[in-house]
Amino acid sequence: MSGNSSIHQAKETLDVTFEISKLLNTGLDRETLSVLMALVENGVNPEALAAVVKELRREAAALKAAETNASS
Repeated sequence: MSGNSSIHQAKETLDVTFEISKLLNTGLDRETLSVLMALVENGVNPEALAAVVKELRREAAALKAAETNASS
């Protein structure tokens, strides 16, 4: 039974964290948030991880803008 309890607790934690994420308008989907949480739980520095996410978003926006300009 403890396995089911652990799974239920993990799901509940993800649900609450996802709701907070939505309130803060992070733009993270549930799957991405789950991966990020797992990385932090496994020792990845949360501040460094946040910096990587921000940089990836900046790069994605720059690529999208370049594609838009190229197609115009």
